[in-house]
Amino acid sequence: MVPEKRKLMVGGAALAAAFALAGCAPAGYNSADYGGGAAQPAANAVDASPSAEADAGGDAAAENDPAQLTDEQTTDQLTAAKVKRMGETVQNENGFVLYRFDDDVVKPKVKSNCIADCAKIWPPALTTDGKPSLDGVDPKVVGTVTRDDGTKQLTIKGWPVYTYIGDKVAGTWKGQNVGGKWFVVKPDGTKNLTCMPAISKPVAPPADSGSADASGSAGGDYSY
Repeated sequence: MVPEKRKLMVGGAALAAAFALAGCAPAGYNSADYGGGAAQPAANAVDASPSAEADAGGDAAAENDPAQLTDEQTTDQLTAAKVKRMGETVQNENGFVLYRFDDDVVKPKVKSNCIADCAKIWPPALTTDGKPSLDGVDPKVVGTVTRDDGTKQLTIKGWPVYTYIGDKVAGTWKGQNVGGKWFVVKPDGTKNLTCMPAISKPVAPPADSGSADASGSAGGDYSY
């Protein structure tokens, strides 16, 4: 009787964990997208990354002039919006959720470390004037950082922000906890850790620089 009782207890705990995750997963949730769907330990609910004041444009100018950006390449609006199961997010003018990256640097100087293929998977929120329209986001926490290619990227409380090509529909957040380094950003610049799917790999980068979409399959051993 004891072994059977133990099996029931273990099975019940696993079922409860599955229901807990499903309760906070985004619409269209597929456990395969999140590395299996196991809930993360409570320790992951601690934001160990440093916060920083927004860079008000005082970063040194890049040697090259910023690339000419089209309207489609720039982020012209930051909106604080709540989504089901996750809660607070910041979204661009198209309703796509923005993320922050733990490998970026905010002290002593803001720097984006997501470049090359990383930036194809996590497009930076670029700007020409650093003055997006704001709805529910305090202008005091919005700034910019000059990227290695000379373009300017929006920051929230010092953290460069990005979208994720794995999000095919506005309001979804499949980038949450990718690589254990990417997190939905809240309007105050902190991580939103309301729902923590298992650590997963990013989608593969586009086949070529001219591709507008990713393959949709999980990427290789990327560090981003």
